[in-house]
Amino acid sequence: MKASDLLVRCLESEGVEHVFGVPGEETEDLLFSLRDSDIGFIPVRHEQGAAFMANVHGRLTGEAGVCLGTLGPGATNLITGVADANLDKAPLVAITGQGGLERLHKESHQALDIVQLFEPITKWNTQLNDPDIIAESVRKAFKLAEYEKPGATHLEFPEDIAGSAVDGAPMDVRERVRLASPNSELLQRVQTFLEDADRPLIIAGNGAVRTGATPRLREFVETTGIPVASTYMGKGAVSDRSPQSLLTLDSGDHREASDAIEMADLILTVGYDIAEHDPAGWNKGAETVVVHIDSEPAEVYEAYNPNLELVCDISTALAEFTARTNERETEFDETWYRDLRDHIVDDVATDPSAEDPFTVRTVLSVLRDVMDDDDVLISDVGSHKMQIAQNYLTYEPNTCLISNGLASMGISVPGGIAADLATDAAVVAATGDGGFLMNGAEIETATRVGCGYTILLFTDDDYGLISEKQQANRDESFGTELTNPDFMTLAESFGIEGYRPEGHDELEEALRDALATDSMSLVEIPLE
Repeated sequence: MKASDLLVRCLESEGVEHVFGVPGEETEDLLFSLRDSDIGFIPVRHEQGAAFMANVHGRLTGEAGVCLGTLGPGATNLITGVADANLDKAPLVAITGQGGLERLHKESHQALDIVQLFEPITKWNTQLNDPDIIAESVRKAFKLAEYEKPGATHLEFPEDIAGSAVDGAPMDVRERVRLASPNSELLQRVQTFLEDADRPLIIAGNGAVRTGATPRLREFVETTGIPVASTYMGKGAVSDRSPQSLLTLDSGDHREASDAIEMADLILTVGYDIAEHDPAGWNKGAETVVVHIDSEPAEVYEAYNPNLELVCDISTALAEFTARTNERETEFDETWYRDLRDHIVDDVATDPSAEDPFTVRTVLSVLRDVMDDDDVLISDVGSHKMQIAQNYLTYEPNTCLISNGLASMGISVPGGIAADLATDAAVVAATGDGGFLMNGAEIETATRVGCGYTILLFTDDDYGLISEKQQANRDESFGTELTNPDFMTLAESFGIEGYRPEGHDELEEALRDALATDSMSLVEIPLE
C-alpha cells in the first residue's frame, strides 16, 4: 500500500472522524487516501480556520483535532491556529505537505523549513522522511498532543514519501497514560494549611475543566464552603449558581473576586496556567500561602512561587481533600465572602427594557435566558470577550469557550463548526465585527457541511478593545476604525437567516427562533 494509506489507517486507529483542511498538490496522495477511508475530509476556506476547528474539537472532546495544509503558504496559514491550541492546551495534530526530499536541500518553489517554523509552537513535530517511521510518528503525535498538559503536534509529509510503497500497520492505541496519585506527605501538609486557614480560596483554571476534575472540585467546594474564582478558561468548573462561586478572576467590572483574593490567607490554585492569566495581577502578598495543584510543576516566576506544589492527578487530589476534611470535620466560616458574592450576583443581573440601547452585557443577559445549561457559547477575542468572561453565567464545564492563551481573533466562526459537529447542544459563536471578517468565509463551510449554529455578531465599526485601551491611556484612539458591509445582505448571500433586532424583545424572539432551527443564522447587534 501507499505510505499515505498507512498514515490514514493510523488516523483511523486514533479515532479521527474529521480532518479539516485546504487541499494542495503536495497532499494529493493523502487526500485520495482520506477519500477511501471512514474519515470525513472537510475542505475549508482558509487553513487558519481549519486549525481553529481542530483546536475547538480538541477542547470539547479531549481528543486531538486534526488539520491539514499543503507546503509553504498552506503551512504558514495554519500557524496562528496551531499556536493558539498550544497555548490554550488544546490537543491538536497538524499535518502539512512538503516537496519531495530530492529538492529540499536547495531553493525550491514554495519550499520552507516547516519543521523549524513549527518548532516553537508545538510540543513535538517531525518530518516523515521514511515510510517506515509513519506508524510510530503518528502514535507519538497523538500521545503527546493528548497527554497532560495537552497541546499541538505537527507532522510534515513529503510528497515522494506519501506516494511510496510501504508494509506496515498502525500501532495499537493503549489506555491513555494516567498521572500519579498525590504524595500522602504533601496531602497532609495541604490539610494542615487548610486547618490553619480562616479564609481559604480556590482559583480554578483551565486544567480543572480540561482534566475532567470538575465533579471532584464541586464536591470539595460543597463540603468545605471554600469560595472559587475561575479564570476565563476555567468558567464552568464550579456552577455560577453555587453560593461559593465568585465568578471570574480579575473581572474588571466586578472587583469583588479580586477583593476576596486580597482577603484570603490561603489560595489553592487548581489547574492554573500563567499563560492565561498573569499571577502578578492577583498574587500581591507574600504572607498569603499559595498551594499549586496541577499536572505539571509551576512555572518559575517571581510573581508565582507557591509554598507547596502538588503535581499529580487533579481529581484524585481533590477527592483526597474532601475525604480528609470530612474525616476531620473541617469547616470554614462562609460569611467572610458572602457579601462579595451577593454584590457580584446583583451586579450581573440586568433587566433591560425593550427600548434600552443594546450593550454586550444586556445582550448576554437575554442570551443566558434563552440558552440551556449545556448549550455552548464560543467567544471570539475583543471587548465582548471581557464581558462574556465577566457577565455570562456559566453552569457546566466546556459550555463557555474562551481563547485566553494566545487569544487570537477569528476563532469563533470556525470554532462553531467544530462545536456543532462535536455536540448535540445548541451552539452560539459570539464575535465582534473585527474578528468576524477575519474568518467569516467559513460560513460557506458551515452551510456546506450542514451545520446549524448561531453567530451573534456585535458591530461597532471598530477594533473596540484596542480603542478602549487607547482611550484609557491617552484619551484618544488611532488605527482602530473600520467600515463594514451590510451584514444582512451578507447573510442572505450565504443562504442563511439574518436578524437585526431593534430592541431586547425582538432580540429574545430572534435568538429563540435561531436556536430552534437546525440551520445557520446570524444575529447582528449594533452597539452605540
